[in-house]
Amino acid sequence: MSKSLSPASDRHELALRIAFAHTRNICLRTARRFAALGIEPADFFSLDCTVLARRSGLRNDIFDDSRRRASLEAAYAEVDFIASCGAHAIYYTDDDYPKRLLQCDDAPALLYSLGDSLPDTRHVVAIVGTRHCTPHGQKATERLVQDLASKLDSLTIVSGLAYGVDIAAHRAAVAAGVPTGAFVAHGLNTIYPPEHRNDARRMISAGGFIITEYSSRDRIHRGNFLARNRLIAGSADATIIIESDLKGGAMTTARLASGYNREVLALPGRIFDTYSRGCNHLLATNAAAIVRDADDVLRACCWNPVEKEGKQQSLAIDIPPEQQQIIDYIVLHPDHTVNDMAVNLGLSITQLTSILFEMEMENLVTAMPGNRYGTLQQ
Repeated sequence: MSKSLSPASDRHELALRIAFAHTRNICLRTARRFAALGIEPADFFSLDCTVLARRSGLRNDIFDDSRRRASLEAAYAEVDFIASCGAHAIYYTDDDYPKRLLQCDDAPALLYSLGDSLPDTRHVVAIVGTRHCTPHGQKATERLVQDLASKLDSLTIVSGLAYGVDIAAHRAAVAAGVPTGAFVAHGLNTIYPPEHRNDARRMISAGGFIITEYSSRDRIHRGNFLARNRLIAGSADATIIIESDLKGGAMTTARLASGYNREVLALPGRIFDTYSRGCNHLLATNAAAIVRDADDVLRACCWNPVEKEGKQQSLAIDIPPEQQQIIDYIVLHPDHTVNDMAVNLGLSITQLTSILFEMEMENLVTAMPGNRYGTLQQ
Protein backbone atom coordinates (compact mmCIF):
# COMPACT_ATOMS: atom_id res chain seq x y z
CA MET A 1 0.00 0.00 0.00
CA SER A 2 1.06 3.66 -0.33
CA LYS A 3 3.06 5.02 2.54
CA SER A 4 1.48 6.52 5.64
CA LEU A 5 2.63 10.00 6.63
CA SER A 6 3.68 8.91 10.11
CA PRO A 7 5.93 8.10 11.87
CA ALA A 8 8.66 10.55 10.87
CA SER A 9 10.71 7.85 9.13
CA ASP A 10 7.81 7.11 6.78
CA ARG A 11 7.35 10.82 6.12
CA HIS A 12 11.03 11.11 5.23
CA GLU A 13 10.89 8.10 2.93
CA LEU A 14 7.83 9.51 1.18
CA ALA A 15 9.60 12.84 0.65
CA LEU A 16 12.56 11.00 -0.85
CA ARG A 17 10.29 9.15 -3.26
CA ILE A 18 8.48 12.32 -4.30
CA ALA A 19 11.73 14.21 -4.86
CA PHE A 20 13.24 11.32 -6.81
CA ALA A 21 10.14 10.88 -8.99
CA HIS A 22 10.12 14.60 -9.84
CA THR A 23 13.76 14.58 -10.88
CA ARG A 24 14.14 15.42 -14.56
CA ASN A 25 13.72 12.43 -16.91
CA ILE A 26 12.73 10.02 -14.16
CA CYS A 27 9.90 7.71 -15.22
CA LEU A 28 9.06 4.05 -14.64
CA ARG A 29 11.79 2.88 -16.99
CA THR A 30 14.58 5.02 -15.51
CA ALA A 31 13.46 4.40 -11.92
CA ARG A 32 13.73 0.66 -12.56
CA ARG A 33 17.14 1.16 -14.13
CA PHE A 34 18.38 3.04 -11.06
CA ALA A 35 16.96 0.31 -8.82
CA ALA A 36 18.77 -2.36 -10.85
CA LEU A 37 22.00 -0.41 -10.23
CA GLY A 38 21.31 -0.43 -6.50
CA ILE A 39 20.27 3.24 -6.41
CA GLU A 40 17.03 3.74 -4.48
CA PRO A 41 15.60 7.18 -3.64
CA ALA A 42 17.45 7.26 -0.31
CA ASP A 43 20.74 6.57 -2.11
CA PHE A 44 19.99 9.18 -4.75
CA PHE A 45 19.85 11.88 -2.08
CA SER A 46 22.56 10.63 0.27
CA LEU A 47 25.43 9.40 -1.90
CA ASP A 48 28.13 11.73 -3.17
CA CYS A 49 27.48 13.01 -6.70
CA THR A 50 30.68 11.45 -8.04
CA VAL A 51 29.68 8.05 -6.64
CA LEU A 52 26.26 8.31 -8.25
CA ALA A 53 27.77 9.41 -11.56
CA ARG A 54 30.27 6.54 -11.57
CA ARG A 55 27.68 3.94 -10.61
CA SER A 56 25.04 5.14 -13.10
CA GLY A 57 27.26 6.31 -15.95
CA LEU A 58 25.36 9.61 -16.08
CA ARG A 59 26.63 13.20 -15.94
CA ASN A 60 27.58 14.69 -12.60
CA ASP A 61 25.28 17.72 -13.03
CA ILE A 62 22.22 15.47 -12.75
CA PHE A 63 23.27 14.85 -9.14
CA ASP A 64 24.17 18.44 -8.31
CA ASP A 65 23.97 18.90 -4.53
CA SER A 66 22.05 22.18 -4.56
CA ARG A 67 19.55 20.78 -7.07
CA ARG A 68 18.96 17.69 -4.95
CA ARG A 69 18.52 19.79 -1.77
CA ALA A 70 15.98 22.05 -3.45
CA SER A 71 14.10 19.05 -4.79
CA LEU A 72 13.92 17.45 -1.36
CA GLU A 73 12.69 20.68 0.27
CA ALA A 74 9.91 20.94 -2.31
CA ALA A 75 9.04 17.30 -1.68
CA TYR A 76 8.57 17.89 2.05
CA ALA A 77 6.15 20.72 1.22
CA GLU A 78 4.24 18.30 -1.02
CA VAL A 79 4.10 15.71 1.77
CA ASP A 80 2.45 18.34 3.97
CA PHE A 81 0.00 19.24 1.20
CA ILE A 82 -1.17 15.70 0.52
CA ALA A 83 -1.55 15.09 4.25
CA SER A 84 -3.73 18.19 4.55
CA CYS A 85 -6.12 17.19 1.76
CA GLY A 86 -6.28 13.44 2.43
CA ALA A 87 -4.48 12.50 -0.79
CA HIS A 88 -2.02 9.66 -1.33
CA ALA A 89 1.34 9.41 -3.06
CA ILE A 90 1.69 6.04 -4.78
CA TYR A 91 5.17 4.83 -5.75
CA TYR A 92 5.54 2.27 -8.51
CA THR A 93 6.59 -0.42 -6.03
CA ASP A 94 3.45 0.09 -3.90
CA ASP A 95 0.67 -2.49 -4.10
CA ASP A 96 -1.93 0.09 -5.15
CA TYR A 97 0.00 1.47 -8.13
CA PRO A 98 -2.24 0.81 -11.17
CA LYS A 99 -1.26 -2.63 -12.47
CA ARG A 100 -1.75 -1.87 -16.17
CA LEU A 101 0.48 1.21 -15.98
CA LEU A 102 3.32 -1.00 -14.76
CA GLN A 103 3.40 -2.36 -18.33
CA CYS A 104 4.12 1.14 -19.72
CA ASP A 105 7.77 2.17 -19.53
CA ASP A 106 6.98 5.86 -19.84
CA ALA A 107 4.52 5.89 -16.94
CA PRO A 108 5.42 8.08 -13.93
CA ALA A 109 7.40 6.57 -11.08
CA LEU A 110 4.95 8.14 -8.65
CA LEU A 111 1.30 9.18 -8.80
CA TYR A 112 -0.92 11.29 -6.54
CA SER A 113 -4.48 10.21 -5.92
CA LEU A 114 -7.65 11.38 -4.25
CA GLY A 115 -10.14 8.68 -3.37
CA ASP A 116 -9.26 5.12 -4.19
CA SER A 117 -6.42 4.22 -6.50
CA LEU A 118 -7.43 2.60 -9.78
CA PRO A 119 -9.32 -0.49 -8.58
CA ASP A 120 -7.79 -3.80 -9.61
CA THR A 121 -10.90 -4.63 -11.62
CA ARG A 122 -10.93 -7.22 -14.37
CA HIS A 123 -12.27 -4.78 -16.97
CA VAL A 124 -11.04 -1.21 -17.40
CA VAL A 125 -12.44 0.86 -20.27
CA ALA A 126 -11.32 4.35 -21.24
CA ILE A 127 -13.90 6.55 -22.94
CA VAL A 128 -12.65 9.79 -24.50
CA GLY A 129 -13.51 12.26 -27.22
CA THR A 130 -13.96 15.86 -28.20
CA ARG A 131 -14.73 18.64 -25.75
CA HIS A 132 -17.41 19.73 -28.24
CA CYS A 133 -19.52 16.64 -27.71
CA THR A 134 -22.82 16.60 -29.61
CA PRO A 135 -26.10 15.33 -28.16
CA HIS A 136 -25.58 12.22 -30.31
CA GLY A 137 -22.19 11.64 -28.67
CA GLN A 138 -23.59 12.15 -25.18
CA LYS A 139 -26.43 9.73 -25.80
CA ALA A 140 -24.08 7.14 -27.31
CA THR A 141 -21.74 7.48 -24.31
CA GLU A 142 -24.53 7.04 -21.78
CA ARG A 143 -26.03 4.04 -23.55
CA LEU A 144 -22.64 2.38 -24.00
CA VAL A 145 -21.72 2.76 -20.32
CA GLN A 146 -25.12 1.41 -19.25
CA ASP A 147 -24.75 -1.50 -21.66
CA LEU A 148 -21.24 -2.30 -20.39
CA ALA A 149 -22.45 -2.10 -16.78
CA SER A 150 -25.24 -4.57 -17.54
CA LYS A 151 -22.91 -7.12 -19.18
CA LEU A 152 -19.67 -6.88 -17.20
CA ASP A 153 -18.88 -7.22 -13.55
CA SER A 154 -15.68 -5.78 -12.04
CA LEU A 155 -15.77 -2.78 -14.41
CA THR A 156 -14.11 0.63 -14.14
CA ILE A 157 -14.55 3.55 -16.54
CA VAL A 158 -11.65 6.01 -16.89
CA SER A 159 -11.40 9.35 -18.67
CA GLY A 160 -9.99 12.85 -18.22
CA LEU A 161 -12.71 14.95 -16.51
CA ALA A 162 -12.73 17.39 -19.45
CA TYR A 163 -15.76 18.97 -21.08
CA GLY A 164 -17.73 16.93 -23.58
CA VAL A 165 -17.25 13.20 -23.91
CA ASP A 166 -15.06 12.84 -20.80
CA ILE A 167 -17.54 14.26 -18.33
CA ALA A 168 -20.42 12.45 -20.07
CA ALA A 169 -18.58 9.14 -19.49
CA HIS A 170 -17.93 9.90 -15.81
CA ARG A 171 -21.53 10.94 -15.18
CA ALA A 172 -22.90 7.91 -16.99
CA ALA A 173 -20.69 5.62 -14.91
CA VAL A 174 -21.83 7.19 -11.63
CA ALA A 175 -25.44 6.86 -12.76
CA ALA A 176 -24.86 3.19 -13.66
CA GLY A 177 -23.21 2.41 -10.31
CA VAL A 178 -19.81 1.77 -11.91
CA PRO A 179 -16.55 3.10 -10.37
CA THR A 180 -15.05 5.84 -12.51
CA GLY A 181 -11.83 7.75 -12.27
CA ALA A 182 -10.11 10.66 -13.96
CA PHE A 183 -6.48 11.20 -14.86
CA VAL A 184 -5.95 14.95 -14.70
CA ALA A 185 -3.28 17.29 -16.03
CA HIS A 186 -2.66 19.32 -12.86
CA GLY A 187 -2.00 18.96 -9.17
CA LEU A 188 -4.65 17.95 -6.66
CA ASN A 189 -4.82 21.50 -5.31
CA THR A 190 -7.35 22.29 -8.03
CA ILE A 191 -9.92 20.74 -10.35
CA TYR A 192 -10.01 21.74 -14.00
CA PRO A 193 -12.41 22.71 -15.33
CA PRO A 194 -13.79 24.12 -12.04
CA GLU A 195 -17.35 23.40 -13.23
CA HIS A 196 -16.63 19.69 -12.68
CA ARG A 197 -15.70 19.91 -8.99
CA ASN A 198 -19.04 18.47 -7.89
CA ASP A 199 -18.64 15.65 -10.39
CA ALA A 200 -15.20 14.88 -8.95
CA ARG A 201 -16.69 14.71 -5.46
CA ARG A 202 -19.46 12.37 -6.64
CA MET A 203 -16.95 10.12 -8.39
CA ILE A 204 -14.78 9.81 -5.29
CA SER A 205 -17.74 9.24 -2.96
CA ALA A 206 -18.93 6.48 -5.31
CA GLY A 207 -15.62 4.60 -5.05
CA GLY A 208 -13.78 6.38 -7.85
CA PHE A 209 -10.61 8.44 -7.96
CA ILE A 210 -8.72 11.44 -9.30
CA ILE A 211 -5.10 10.61 -10.23
CA THR A 212 -2.27 12.83 -11.46
CA GLU A 213 1.48 12.77 -11.88
CA TYR A 214 1.70 16.51 -11.13
CA SER A 215 2.38 18.06 -7.74
CA SER A 216 0.49 20.98 -6.26
CA ARG A 217 3.45 23.19 -7.16
CA ASP A 218 3.44 22.34 -10.86
CA ARG A 219 2.01 24.92 -13.22
CA ILE A 220 -0.69 23.92 -15.68
CA HIS A 221 0.26 24.15 -19.33
CA ARG A 222 -1.01 22.65 -22.57
CA GLY A 223 1.65 19.95 -22.70
CA ASN A 224 0.33 18.44 -19.48
CA PHE A 225 -2.94 17.48 -21.15
CA LEU A 226 -1.25 15.56 -23.94
CA ALA A 227 1.10 13.89 -21.45
CA ARG A 228 -1.73 12.72 -19.19
CA ASN A 229 -3.40 11.00 -22.17
CA ARG A 230 -0.77 8.27 -21.96
CA LEU A 231 -2.07 7.48 -18.45
CA ILE A 232 -5.65 7.17 -19.71
CA ALA A 233 -4.54 4.90 -22.55
CA GLY A 234 -2.12 2.86 -20.47
CA SER A 235 -4.49 2.30 -17.56
CA ALA A 236 -7.22 0.69 -19.68
CA ASP A 237 -7.72 -2.57 -21.53
CA ALA A 238 -9.67 -0.77 -24.24
CA THR A 239 -9.91 2.86 -25.32
CA ILE A 240 -13.12 4.03 -27.00
CA ILE A 241 -13.21 7.21 -29.06
CA ILE A 242 -16.77 8.55 -29.11
CA GLU A 243 -16.35 11.70 -31.21
CA SER A 244 -13.29 13.53 -32.52
CA ASP A 245 -12.07 15.65 -35.38
CA LEU A 246 -9.00 14.48 -37.30
CA LYS A 247 -6.74 16.22 -34.77
CA GLY A 248 -7.17 16.37 -31.03
CA GLY A 249 -6.35 14.78 -27.71
CA ALA A 250 -8.63 11.80 -28.30
CA MET A 251 -6.76 10.89 -31.48
CA THR A 252 -3.50 11.07 -29.54
CA THR A 253 -4.97 8.80 -26.88
CA ALA A 254 -6.00 6.31 -29.58
CA ARG A 255 -2.45 6.27 -30.97
CA LEU A 256 -0.96 5.81 -27.50
CA ALA A 257 -3.36 2.98 -26.67
CA SER A 258 -2.40 1.20 -29.89
CA GLY A 259 1.28 1.64 -28.99
CA TYR A 260 0.61 -0.05 -25.64
CA ASN A 261 -1.04 -2.96 -27.50
CA ARG A 262 -4.46 -2.09 -26.06
CA GLU A 263 -7.72 -2.36 -27.95
CA VAL A 264 -8.93 0.79 -29.71
CA LEU A 265 -12.56 1.24 -30.75
CA ALA A 266 -14.38 4.15 -32.38
CA LEU A 267 -17.98 5.18 -32.77
CA PRO A 268 -18.91 5.65 -36.45
CA GLY A 269 -20.62 8.87 -37.48
CA ARG A 270 -21.98 10.73 -40.47
CA ILE A 271 -19.22 11.44 -42.99
CA PHE A 272 -19.84 15.21 -43.12
CA ASP A 273 -19.96 15.73 -39.33
CA THR A 274 -16.85 17.51 -38.08
CA TYR A 275 -16.59 15.52 -34.87
CA SER A 276 -17.05 12.17 -36.58
CA ARG A 277 -14.14 12.66 -38.99
CA GLY A 278 -11.55 11.37 -36.57
CA CYS A 279 -13.53 8.27 -35.63
CA ASN A 280 -14.34 7.52 -39.27
CA HIS A 281 -10.66 7.91 -40.15
CA LEU A 282 -9.64 5.43 -37.44
CA LEU A 283 -12.19 2.95 -38.76
CA ALA A 284 -11.28 3.47 -42.42
CA THR A 285 -7.58 2.89 -41.75
CA ASN A 286 -8.20 -0.13 -39.51
CA ALA A 287 -6.66 1.74 -36.58
CA ALA A 288 -9.79 1.04 -34.52
CA ALA A 289 -12.59 -1.50 -34.35
CA ILE A 290 -16.16 -0.35 -34.64
CA VAL A 291 -18.17 0.16 -31.46
CA ARG A 292 -21.96 0.24 -31.59
CA ASP A 293 -22.73 -1.37 -28.25
CA ALA A 294 -21.14 -3.31 -25.41
CA ASP A 295 -21.05 -6.51 -27.44
CA ASP A 296 -18.51 -4.93 -29.79
CA VAL A 297 -16.27 -4.13 -26.81
CA LEU A 298 -16.64 -7.63 -25.39
CA ARG A 299 -15.70 -9.18 -28.74
CA ALA A 300 -12.66 -6.94 -29.20
CA CYS A 301 -11.36 -7.70 -25.69
CA CYS A 302 -12.44 -11.38 -25.65
CA TRP A 303 -14.51 -10.76 -22.52
CA ASN A 304 -17.44 -12.90 -21.49
CA PRO A 305 -20.70 -11.23 -20.47
CA VAL A 306 -22.07 -11.88 -17.01
CA GLU A 307 -25.80 -12.18 -16.44
CA LYS A 308 -26.79 -9.95 -13.55
CA GLU A 309 -30.10 -11.03 -12.12
CA GLY A 310 -32.11 -8.18 -10.76
CA LYS A 311 -29.61 -5.63 -12.04
CA GLN A 312 -31.87 -4.11 -14.66
CA GLN A 313 -33.87 -1.18 -13.42
CA SER A 314 -36.42 0.99 -15.13
CA LEU A 315 -34.92 4.29 -16.24
CA ALA A 316 -38.32 5.94 -16.48
CA ILE A 317 -38.72 8.92 -14.20
CA ASP A 318 -41.40 11.53 -13.72
CA ILE A 319 -40.21 14.80 -15.27
CA PRO A 320 -42.09 18.02 -14.51
CA PRO A 321 -43.69 19.61 -17.61
CA GLU A 322 -41.42 22.68 -17.55
CA GLN A 323 -38.34 20.42 -17.52
CA GLN A 324 -39.70 18.19 -20.26
CA GLN A 325 -40.34 21.30 -22.35
CA ILE A 326 -36.68 22.26 -21.99
CA ILE A 327 -35.50 18.74 -22.88
CA ASP A 328 -37.69 18.74 -26.00
CA TYR A 329 -36.34 22.14 -26.99
CA ILE A 330 -32.69 21.06 -26.59
CA VAL A 331 -33.29 17.93 -28.69
CA LEU A 332 -34.81 20.01 -31.49
CA HIS A 333 -32.34 22.90 -31.22
CA PRO A 334 -28.98 21.50 -29.97
CA ASP A 335 -27.03 24.53 -31.25
CA HIS A 336 -29.17 27.17 -29.52
CA THR A 337 -27.76 29.09 -26.57
CA VAL A 338 -29.39 29.63 -23.18
CA ASN A 339 -30.44 33.09 -24.35
CA ASP A 340 -32.14 31.60 -27.43
CA MET A 341 -33.91 29.08 -25.22
CA ALA A 342 -35.17 31.75 -22.80
CA VAL A 343 -36.61 33.86 -25.62
CA ASN A 344 -38.33 30.97 -27.39
CA LEU A 345 -39.70 29.38 -24.21
CA GLY A 346 -40.91 32.67 -22.76
CA LEU A 347 -38.77 32.39 -19.62
CA SER A 348 -36.50 34.93 -17.96
CA ILE A 349 -32.81 34.11 -17.83
CA THR A 350 -33.06 33.84 -14.04
CA GLN A 351 -35.94 31.35 -14.26
CA LEU A 352 -34.27 29.29 -16.96
CA THR A 353 -30.85 29.09 -15.33
CA SER A 354 -32.46 28.03 -12.05
CA ILE A 355 -34.36 25.21 -13.78
CA LEU A 356 -31.28 24.17 -15.79
CA PHE A 357 -29.19 24.01 -12.61
CA GLU A 358 -31.76 21.72 -10.98
CA MET A 359 -31.90 19.55 -14.11
CA GLU A 360 -28.11 19.31 -14.22
CA MET A 361 -28.02 18.12 -10.63
CA GLU A 362 -30.56 15.44 -11.60
CA ASN A 363 -28.44 14.35 -14.59
CA LEU A 364 -31.13 15.40 -17.06
CA VAL A 365 -28.98 17.92 -18.93
CA THR A 366 -25.30 18.81 -19.10
CA ALA A 367 -23.59 22.15 -19.65
CA MET A 368 -21.64 22.46 -22.89
CA PRO A 369 -19.19 25.05 -24.25
CA GLY A 370 -20.73 28.11 -25.89
CA ASN A 371 -23.46 28.71 -23.28
CA ARG A 372 -25.35 25.66 -24.57
CA TYR A 373 -26.85 22.56 -22.97
CA GLY A 374 -27.24 18.97 -24.07
CA THR A 375 -29.74 16.43 -22.85
CA LEU A 376 -28.78 13.16 -21.19
CA GLN A 377 -32.22 11.67 -21.62
CA GLN A 378 -32.54 8.72 -23.97
